[in-house]
Amino acid sequence: MKGHKSKELLSQHSLAPLVIIESREAPSLFPLFLKRQKQKCLASRGDFISAVLATEPHQLDPPNSLIKSIAFPSSNCANPSTRGYSTKPESGQIQRIEFSNSSGTMADQDPRGPPQNFNPHELTQQFEQLLRTRRLNAFNERSRSRPTSQSSPYASPMPSRHPSQQAPHPPPRQIHDSRNNLPSYSSLRNLPKVPSPPQDHGSARFRNQLLSLSLGPTKYENPGLLDEALAVIPLDRIYVEAEDESQLLQAQAASIGPNEKPEWGYQDCVIRALLKWFKRTFFTFVNNPPCPVCASPTVALGMTPPTPDESARGAGRVELYRCSANECRALERFPRYGDVWALLQTRRGRCGEWANCFSMLCRAVGGRVRWVWNAEDHVWTEVYSEQQKRWIHVDSCEEAWDNPRLYAEGWGKRMSYCIAFSAEGATDVTRRYVRDASKHGLDRNRCPEEVLVWVTDEIKKLRRENTSKEDRRRLVVEDHREEKELRGYVVRALAAGLDRITLSDQSSPAGEEQKLPERISGSQAWREARGEAGNRSPHDERPPREGH
Repeated sequence: MKGHKSKELLSQHSLAPLVIIESREAPSLFPLFLKRQKQKCLASRGDFISAVLATEPHQLDPPNSLIKSIAFPSSNCANPSTRGYSTKPESGQIQRIEFSNSSGTMADQDPRGPPQNFNPHELTQQFEQLLRTRRLNAFNERSRSRPTSQSSPYASPMPSRHPSQQAPHPPPRQIHDSRNNLPSYSSLRNLPKVPSPPQDHGSARFRNQLLSLSLGPTKYENPGLLDEALAVIPLDRIYVEAEDESQLLQAQAASIGPNEKPEWGYQDCVIRALLKWFKRTFFTFVNNPPCPVCASPTVALGMTPPTPDESARGAGRVELYRCSANECRALERFPRYGDVWALLQTRRGRCGEWANCFSMLCRAVGGRVRWVWNAEDHVWTEVYSEQQKRWIHVDSCEEAWDNPRLYAEGWGKRMSYCIAFSAEGATDVTRRYVRDASKHGLDRNRCPEEVLVWVTDEIKKLRRENTSKEDRRRLVVEDHREEKELRGYVVRALAAGLDRITLSDQSSPAGEEQKLPERISGSQAWREARGEAGNRSPHDERPPREGH
């Protein structure tokens, strides 16, 4: 209602304010005059008119109308900047206030007048929730508009409302209450995740952990460390093996057709040759370190504080062992070094040391690397392939190349978070390694998904702030390509599940499922303690007992 019509209504009726009711079914407007109630105002001027929202939804005409705006002929309150009041009212002018109620009724409005203070952050969250709810209502209305049979076995019933919220006359459409009647996942799976900063202590602690982990790959850009890494690599041997494999792949591609490209490029062959040399010659996996005096097996005694020298080389923890020989009983310390230079000297460790040192060597020969952290105590490497335009899984402990299903389907390892860190940012790559979350996934309860997106975006901005505009544009394109790849894994997993259901009574074709190897690094007892022996039950949720 605009112009002289609003003024005419206000001149005819002494009751104010004027609430405009806009019907969802018809464009006509319905005036509703509310009672006047006097309340004490913070301003120096006496009383003001407050809306008493006591009208039940079924009293509206029609019942599914909603309050669209309130018109104020005057203002007597100096602090009206709250819900339902104009922020800058002028005396004698009609003020129009738009209401946006996600539930469609005014039953949730506060009848006691405007609050004296408000939280801007809370209002922002309410606005974001409003946008989600409006889109959800649009989806529900669109689905109801389709001709469906109520007796169809595939029709999904709408969630029912609480009996106390039922109106005397049922409205022609259902409206979700975001507080009491949460929509199902099937209704929300298409909604985009809005990045949100951490709001609780657990989310803030997880954010700090990810920020700390993201600092590790930045050390791979140290020119001094790169020179030290190149000094220990037999480059002649690596390049010869890479050249031979590259020519073989090119010959195989040429035999298929003139336009066929080889599966892997020359740089990929360099990384593959480096992986073979690193696993078989350079680094050693440690279960229990041998006795330094008699070389006998040792027995673990627990953890011990690091010395100043060990702390200076990145050893945050030190394992203590005793010789099992009765005549020796010597002690052996096993520092878990995090400094790459120290690892180039010791050349031994477990998963963490292997991934850290190998990632540094890959960077030294010119590869783009990621250091992948798993919340269930394992780490590995990813290398970018220019030939295939995607990130390749590499595990130096297992000499595994491009086999991301190894952990979940080969080892029987259940995982929740797999985050890849590089000098260019951070990415949640869990979907690459956990294809079937119902069988191989764990609850992702360290923070909401919106917070995780916000944290990874924060790390990307932090790492890319000094890069050129062309490099940032290239990285954004790579991010979109990888996101499409990760979504494809989910789609293929769903399709495979449907095929298993459809062909449950039929024998599966031979060779349909690839037999993945079990873990080969570490002792059998150590693998069983970590739940990585390959025969673990999908419902066994024992946490790993030793660090990687």
